[in-house]
Amino acid sequence: MTGQEQQIASGVSVKDDAEQAVAELIHCFGDMVPEAVLFFCSSHYDIARVGAVLSQRYPQAQVIGCTTAGEINALGCLDRSLCGFALPGDSFSLASTLLPDLSRFDMKLARGLVTELHTDLAVRGVAPVTGHTFALLLVDGLSGVEEIVLSAVHGEIGDIPLFGGSAADDLRFSKTLIYYNGQTREDVAVLCMINTTCPFKVFRTQHFVAGERKMVITEADIATRNVSEINGVSAGMEYARLVGIQYDRLDPMTFASHPVMVRVGGAYYVRSIRQLAEDDSLTFFCAIGEGIVLTVAEGVDLVENLSQTFAEIRDHVGEPQLVIGCDCVFRRLEYMQDPEVAKRVEGLFQANRVIGFNTYGEQFGGMHVNQTFTGVAIGAPQSEGTD
Repeated sequence: MTGQEQQIASGVSVKDDAEQAVAELIHCFGDMVPEAVLFFCSSHYDIARVGAVLSQRYPQAQVIGCTTAGEINALGCLDRSLCGFALPGDSFSLASTLLPDLSRFDMKLARGLVTELHTDLAVRGVAPVTGHTFALLLVDGLSGVEEIVLSAVHGEIGDIPLFGGSAADDLRFSKTLIYYNGQTREDVAVLCMINTTCPFKVFRTQHFVAGERKMVITEADIATRNVSEINGVSAGMEYARLVGIQYDRLDPMTFASHPVMVRVGGAYYVRSIRQLAEDDSLTFFCAIGEGIVLTVAEGVDLVENLSQTFAEIRDHVGEPQLVIGCDCVFRRLEYMQDPEVAKRVEGLFQANRVIGFNTYGEQFGGMHVNQTFTGVAIGAPQSEGTD
């Protein structure tokens, strides 16, 4: 490489009108002719229109995006905004596929599509696939099948590191949408394999550790991720007792501050509660089932944890030109409660050039997780002779 490669372009708009917001984003991209454009927008926008304008402006590029529960960009952690980035073709190649009809998910079809994607990237990539490729998975955040999708995808991509996020709709829990090269769809996932000559690091961090208090799910509906009994009694009442919160105070902020964890392969992962139903049952953001032992999580300093994560990233890739970030909406609810904490989190995101969104769940490797910040940090293009 010559060291003259284009940098990734990124931008943000807070204009209420979708057409004006897209125009501002395009202006931020300058005169780049991108390989791909990825965007994240509030569900208050017409995502179909946002995507259509971008596709019209960049007919040679793949255009992919989703709705969110908040946007992360150069202006901070926002609502009702549009942000995105454009990947230059001299240092990036993107191959993608749509995984349709998640409610009737076809495992064999999905695996075949991923295999084809891998082959396509090997032909068109700007660098060898191994060691120079990461995967991004965007999933309909209300589909409830992220684990099934991951089981099909992860086994087919080999040692390619994967991260991603579940599309959201500003805590409405009504309709989460994905835009993919001219189509606006729900009940789908999009897998992108991104090959690059730039150094990168896929990462995950969480600011919770396992505590001492345990609970056992004794009645649950796997299909709906709904838990009606914990420890043999009503789920909502028992959860409130175990976390030490009055029952009538159970709300999204409580669930954000008092998640539970499950142990998988020797490590603990957060399982976030989405909402309390009128029948006192609890609906989760992740797969859940009878007999699972959950541990009440204990929080550690979120800002310190995030600062350490970015320090490790910089040790690996240097100063990032972009961090694509998927941050759980419950993390956002937590840090936005304290203006000083929110200011420090936003400062870290801005200093490390994070463009991303608040999710209804995150993907990392073969796991669907909650209340994490996951993503990829991309360093500056490498000059000739470097590896």
